[in-house]
Amino acid sequence: MEVIIRPNADAAADLVARIIAKALHANPHLVLGLATGRTMETVYARLVRMNREEKLDFSLCRTFNLDEYVGLPASDRHSYRHYMNHHLFLQVNIDLRNTCLPDGTAADLDAECRRYEECIVKAGGIDLQLLGIGRAGHLGFNEPLSALRSRTRVKALAPVTRAQNAPLFANPDQVPHRAITMGVGTILDTRRCLLLATGAEKADIVAKAVEGPITAMISATTLQLHPHCTVVVDQAAAGKLQGSDYYRWIFENEPEWEAFR
Repeated sequence: MEVIIRPNADAAADLVARIIAKALHANPHLVLGLATGRTMETVYARLVRMNREEKLDFSLCRTFNLDEYVGLPASDRHSYRHYMNHHLFLQVNIDLRNTCLPDGTAADLDAECRRYEECIVKAGGIDLQLLGIGRAGHLGFNEPLSALRSRTRVKALAPVTRAQNAPLFANPDQVPHRAITMGVGTILDTRRCLLLATGAEKADIVAKAVEGPITAMISATTLQLHPHCTVVVDQAAAGKLQGSDYYRWIFENEPEWEAFR
């Protein structure tokens, strides 16, 4: 695992966008895993600007999102399909047929989960998975005690997760109680993971995820097992990390990060 600390949230999001852009330049057929949430909005805004100003090309790539709420149709403004269309897909030159999210309204949700896993396999697997981290330490909606080898499935949302997402809804009672999410095992199968976390409220959970013991209570700790995982945080989210000086030294001295400094 690599940890990169940037001065502020904008600088952290900008670095994540540049890492994604570099991967897309290197492989126009990139299979990209995507995440949602307020933290990602700045990343997507950067990618949209790169598409418009630097001709960053999305035409050949494919995308798979981490999750979708159960019961919300794609047309619902609270659905993650709507979020992705609004913040990225309809603003760049991507083929919407190549943008994949679970169907939270499927009549057979278990079959939909199996179909989603099969689609990822048919695409050749995910090359780069963008991740956020919830306050409970979850990746996607892999709530506490999610099996470390779990695959895409339906999960009940913890009260803390629903409370975290409540500001996005007019009424907190409207937050769905369940969601389809990629499993921990599905995420660990990706070739590269890229996690972005910003803000002082994430400092405790970031420290546990990066430097704490691996535990099913905090699904993000499993990223310590991934052979190619990069965690990008701002100064505030890095506030509880014990190895901050070392992480900064690595970013400033390792040749692989020279182009991003």
